[in-house]
Amino acid sequence: MSAQSTPGPGTAGEPGGDGPRRRTKGRRRKPRSRHHKGLLIAAWTAAGIVVLGGTGVGYVYFKLNGNLESVDIDQVLGTDRPTRTDNGSQNILVLGSDTRSGGNGKLGGGTDDGSARADTAMILHVHEGHRKASVVSIPRDTLIDRPACTDSDGGSHPAASGVMFNSAYSTGGAACAVKTVESLTGIRMDHYLEVDFSGFQRLVDELGGVEVTTTQDIKDPDSHLYLEAGPHRLTGEQALGLVRTRHGVGDGSDLGRIQLQQAFLKALLEQVKDVDLFGDPKKLYDLADTATKTVTTDSGLGSVNSLMSFASGLKGIGASDMTMVTMPVVYDPADPNRVLLAKTKADQVWAALRNDRPIPGSATEGTATGEAEGVVN
Repeated sequence: MSAQSTPGPGTAGEPGGDGPRRRTKGRRRKPRSRHHKGLLIAAWTAAGIVVLGGTGVGYVYFKLNGNLESVDIDQVLGTDRPTRTDNGSQNILVLGSDTRSGGNGKLGGGTDDGSARADTAMILHVHEGHRKASVVSIPRDTLIDRPACTDSDGGSHPAASGVMFNSAYSTGGAACAVKTVESLTGIRMDHYLEVDFSGFQRLVDELGGVEVTTTQDIKDPDSHLYLEAGPHRLTGEQALGLVRTRHGVGDGSDLGRIQLQQAFLKALLEQVKDVDLFGDPKKLYDLADTATKTVTTDSGLGSVNSLMSFASGLKGIGASDMTMVTMPVVYDPADPNRVLLAKTKADQVWAALRNDRPIPGSATEGTATGEAEGVVN
């Protein structure tokens, strides 16, 4: 499986297009599986079922609602932002936080220094019609010019040049991370979602693990991950180790880790569509409870109702409907552990998202990619 570009089937001119489909007269199209949905989609649908059925409805609703944390990104950033698109698409910044505090300390492989970074960053672009999506991973080690920003507590942070991308989050939190991405891309982020270490692990465990096949041994003491080549059903701890490892496989770079993250995400989406979550009300509730405790959102998604509405618009998107790429970068000649934005090629990616078009293959040709592609299938 290619982590760089995996177009799905579609109509010519649409994301992942491979030509128009013909409909055979007299034959009915097979309906989509009701389980064909991603991790958060299952969680929010679970929440909806629990909320709408059974006794204690009010208690369950308010409990799940009370689990959620949100940040008013719009209020903090004000009006000095890219304009919203009106083509029916949406852009969501998804971050994985690597804070070492609380229950994350023993999972992160580091020390609690009171800070957190955007360990994983992805722009999820949902195309018009909500049947396809494009994902652009942003390497945390990219050296960028960070704009001046204000955090959610009103603190001001001056602009900085030549700093790592993930420092935006540790400097000014979610609002600064969003502003940095918008400055980098020229694209308005419609929503923000953040998931932490321990929550990710619990979600995978409550789904019963995720099946992957590794094509070589992976051994990384830092991520507590030891996998022999072959098929595995990863526990939450192993899955967390896989999406965080950078020393156990490939060239040890953040780019290789991104390839593993994208391959794992596709494996996760493939599995979730086959899990009968609707046959077990308790499992539905447990998953919804964990999911709402795990994520931090922008205020626009800061309620169970808002999340259910958002999720229902994504329920038709599966692994084959997603194109995944890494933001075009090149290795920094002054430091092999850092990368620099390949601006001309990156502009092709941002233009495609802005105009709700497929990301062209030429945008990632000749850029740095890492050496972990094909290690996980």
